[in-house]
Amino acid sequence: MHPYLPHTPEDIKAMLERCGASSIEDLFADVPEQLRLKGGYRLDAPMPEAEINRYFRSLGRKNADLACFAGYGFYSHYCPAAVEAIASRSEFYTAYTPYQPEISQGTLQYIFEYQSMIASLTGMDVANASMYDGATATAEAMMMAVAAGKKRRRVLVSATLLPAVSQVLATYAEGPGIILETVNEHEGATDREALHAQLGAGDVAAVILATPNRYGILEDLEGLADEVHAAKALLIINTHASTLGVLRSQGEWGADIACGEAQSLGLPLNYGGPGLGYLACTHNLMRKMPGRIVGATTDADGQRVFVLTLQAREQHIRRHKATSNICSNQGLMTLQAAVYLSLLGPEGLREVNETSASIAHDLVERLCATGRFRMRYPEREWLNECLLETAEGLSAQTVLDACLKRGILAGKVTGENEILVCATEICTPDDVRNYIEAVEAL
Repeated sequence: MHPYLPHTPEDIKAMLERCGASSIEDLFADVPEQLRLKGGYRLDAPMPEAEINRYFRSLGRKNADLACFAGYGFYSHYCPAAVEAIASRSEFYTAYTPYQPEISQGTLQYIFEYQSMIASLTGMDVANASMYDGATATAEAMMMAVAAGKKRRRVLVSATLLPAVSQVLATYAEGPGIILETVNEHEGATDREALHAQLGAGDVAAVILATPNRYGILEDLEGLADEVHAAKALLIINTHASTLGVLRSQGEWGADIACGEAQSLGLPLNYGGPGLGYLACTHNLMRKMPGRIVGATTDADGQRVFVLTLQAREQHIRRHKATSNICSNQGLMTLQAAVYLSLLGPEGLREVNETSASIAHDLVERLCATGRFRMRYPEREWLNECLLETAEGLSAQTVLDACLKRGILAGKVTGENEILVCATEICTPDDVRNYIEAVEAL
């Protein structure tokens, strides 16, 4: 059944005995019967290499090349061709994990540069590498805050976080017994009065907020850090990375930990992944931070070199005292983001966001002018993503289906009559015109 597994019957028997199981079936007893493989893998007959290439090209032709007006945490930005060219150079592939600095200088250097740029973007003292995606980075930030808060177990989470992030937080919280409490929203933003009341109840380790939030709204966090710190809690702010080119950084808001998804820094959407989480914090939380931290130093000859620092935090050194069990690194994604940021620089990143915002505001204004939509939260500020409500009798799914026929991904349907519309710098005037025409034809 598994002809490529090298274990002998004796090997399997010894492993089962060590696990306290009498058979393979016992070992997987927790897996529901309907999910278990009942026979061999359903593989087609072997094909010559040329035929395999033709087969996969034919599959690729079935993919639709859509004009993308959807966001919801992942964004279709243009990535310069130089990014992939530089990221493909062999000196950046010197090691899988950079535990031996003598042979890992390429890997260590790009992680160091990435960390430096993330620290600059977020306004924090130190940043790491290795976070799998924005949701797990936020969960790791929560774990950091609870570890720093010692006996405090309550974490307040705004209802305006993306649902996927909240779900991952709940998964992480279950094991260590962290108590998650939702802070209600008001008119599309965190309810500050509700947050004040929940902070006043005491025993809060952290408050987790997002800006832009799940509706694309830019939340006003003025004075919030002082209130959170007065309650002896830590403030965690989730922001998707590209927007930090124009928005106030988490450090400027007074956050203790900054986190979020960095896919918007030159990483393709690629049918769901991979992503890249970023995590940065103040200096006094550095030893609670999981993942890789690379530092610069000099060798015996006075040359600049790079090394892993504070390794005793990591599971490969002290597994039972590690800050996290993260043991593999989003190295290629980190490299891509570092090259992207290096090529664009502050001015380029600002231009990307200003262009995206201009296109998005023009699109929303024209969509609302058709009479088929209205803004769900017209009084709130937003950057390049906005929640719209469809007119009476028109469902959001109907809009999505009609636009798909014209090669347009109209947005993210979030309710029967709600669609979250986003635009980035790659949306052309023709794309916008086609979108408007599709809506006017309904």
